[in-house]
Amino acid sequence: MDLPPSSYHDSLQELWDEEESPQEVETVMKIVPPSYHQYLDVFSKVKAEKPPPHGACDHHIELERSLPPEHLSEKGFIWPGSSSTGAPVLFVKKKDGGLHLCVDYRKLNAVTRKNKYPVPPMNQFLNVFNGSSIFSKIYLRGAYKLLRIKEGDEHLKCFRTKYGSYESLDMPFGLTNAPASFQNLVNDIFQDLVDVYVVVYLDKILVFSKSEREHVTHVSTVLSRLRANNLFAKASKCLFHVSSVEYLHYVVSFESLKMDQAKVHQILNWHLQETSRLFNHSWALPTSTAVLSRIIQRGSVNSPVSSRKIPVFPSMRKLLVTFTNL
Repeated sequence: MDLPPSSYHDSLQELWDEEESPQEVETVMKIVPPSYHQYLDVFSKVKAEKPPPHGACDHHIELERSLPPEHLSEKGFIWPGSSSTGAPVLFVKKKDGGLHLCVDYRKLNAVTRKNKYPVPPMNQFLNVFNGSSIFSKIYLRGAYKLLRIKEGDEHLKCFRTKYGSYESLDMPFGLTNAPASFQNLVNDIFQDLVDVYVVVYLDKILVFSKSEREHVTHVSTVLSRLRANNLFAKASKCLFHVSSVEYLHYVVSFESLKMDQAKVHQILNWHLQETSRLFNHSWALPTSTAVLSRIIQRGSVNSPVSSRKIPVFPSMRKLLVTFTNL
């Protein structure tokens, strides 16, 4: 896709932060269709890296009331200073050679009251695409960092370094209840659109429509709401106006709903001794159980999978790779 004329390009500059690199602007404008250029600021990398404002869905850290401060102090969770807490840190090497700061919040997680807000199961999305022929997938940039820690709870996320102690203002990975808080945020934003022409699973948004004109309206509405709620998308991971799209390990199109072939290949290479480890992976168990449930509901299985006459694991694997069109 060619870039818009220079005059049009100049008129869009006010949407960008002045610190945005020209290369980043050019890349985003190539990926995002002209129909959505009025929302280019939603794809700003610089704006996404600024602290989010406080809102109704701020992440609240509620400690277990049964645990007194003395208990936390004995565990090394509370220490005197400007903050009453301090978690250790470590650095993990990234694929590009850089270092990723990781904070060990296990002690905080152990004494935090768990949020029961449900993150939707994958199979909940399988029946909402009927008749849809055009799709756009939007990945949010920074994910949990787009959510602010509730005012007054910042000290609970304090971490220690040799340069001093710091309190994080946004919600990090590794914090218990983080998925629930983030799902609550996106559900609150898109509550009237979910299952109508939008599905949202944490930081992954899929927009589906039956016509091109309808789709432009739908995607524009989604981008408008992201802007209004100070959420940002990563253009390089987004897809616009496609007839087939991978979403949560499924391939969705007008003709069919299939398992991602990469996952089918992995299932074919499963070994019995590896089953336990593989099913602990974030994708393996939810995806497989969702597909099996759908196959059984369609009446494709004549006898229970758990029949003693047939080994459970080989039978399950056969079902998963045979009925790829769901």
